[in-house]
Amino acid sequence: MGNIVAIVGRPNVGKSTLFNRLTESRDAIVKEVSGVTRDRIYGKGEWNGYQFSVIDTGGYATVKEDIFEGEIRKQVELAVEEATLILFMVDVMTGIGEMDQVVAELLRKSKKPVMIVANKVDNVERVGLSSEFYSFGLGDVYDLSAINGSGTGEILDAAVKYLDKTDESVREEDSLPRFAIVGRPNVGKSSLVNAFTGQERNIVTDISGTTRDSIHTRYKAFGFDFLMIDTAGIRKKAKVTEDIEYYSVLRSVRTIENADVCLFLMDASEGLQKQDLSIYYMIEKNSKGVVVLVNKWDLVEKDHTTMLEYEANLREQLAPFNDVPIIFTSTITKQRIHKALESAMRVHENRTRKITTSKLNDVMLDIINATPPPAIKGKYIKIKYVQQLPP
Repeated sequence: MGNIVAIVGRPNVGKSTLFNRLTESRDAIVKEVSGVTRDRIYGKGEWNGYQFSVIDTGGYATVKEDIFEGEIRKQVELAVEEATLILFMVDVMTGIGEMDQVVAELLRKSKKPVMIVANKVDNVERVGLSSEFYSFGLGDVYDLSAINGSGTGEILDAAVKYLDKTDESVREEDSLPRFAIVGRPNVGKSSLVNAFTGQERNIVTDISGTTRDSIHTRYKAFGFDFLMIDTAGIRKKAKVTEDIEYYSVLRSVRTIENADVCLFLMDASEGLQKQDLSIYYMIEKNSKGVVVLVNKWDLVEKDHTTMLEYEANLREQLAPFNDVPIIFTSTITKQRIHKALESAMRVHENRTRKITTSKLNDVMLDIINATPPPAIKGKYIKIKYVQQLPP
């Protein structure tokens, strides 16, 4: 499993801000709204030769009125199970609350190493307010100002004592293929990740747009080894009304830019929509490999010709970029899920294949000689050799 540090706590105590500091990124959405981080967000951190993964969890909640709050609670419990070390974040300005007590009880039962991080110690007047958190009986308390970074170094110095020294096997993730799962909201992206991994790494509900952040998962099974990224659903610009939704779409676009291959999901029951085409062309514009997954195929009434007709119509709509693999899947029944991975790996291999200049010359120069480029001002262009450019 490696070194995994999980940040847990009740909503709005500053977990995502600390996550961004530890990973030196802005991967977790930070906003003064309770419950912004709905899924577990994975990032990478490094300190004094130690490399570790950081999990930013949704705020722990015990009230079941909101469907997301119940799902967040389950996600936190899963993150605690995975973690090597837990950073329990609390707020010195509000002190110990009922939900803090509930989280503390959960952590005591986990028997995992815990460091209490008392956030919002933003000035000298607040130093000392954190002493009440020793009553949890979970160990030392570390003062922090997640906003200005004060105390971060002391926390990291203490945290790495619980971790294993980084070796080269940890660094290999940087060279793994990166597969991004993209598509409109509610086409089944998170369900696909869960089908691949066999566990609920992402919150899955019937409500559109439940994945607000990009989720990184390493998949290593059945001969496959790659990083899988589930992005927030990309919406039409007119529908991006909340700031949080805007950040999520922005991050999804960035994920496409950083991916090697995009698994592009569409809803079989709805067909290819205008927004689907926008996403597809965004992938093509960034010169990424792509596999089209026609999801929810189990919901379509069909006979022996339906798939062939559907594929032919789809390729016509995707023209001129219609030479991509098209797989008909169902994340519910896991139909052709393995085939989707095989196709993605083949696309990645083709995308990274290096063709020697001599082989390119053998093929291309004969074609150029047979159909030479037109003369410019009476002069013919002489092509001496052909060389492959990097993707």
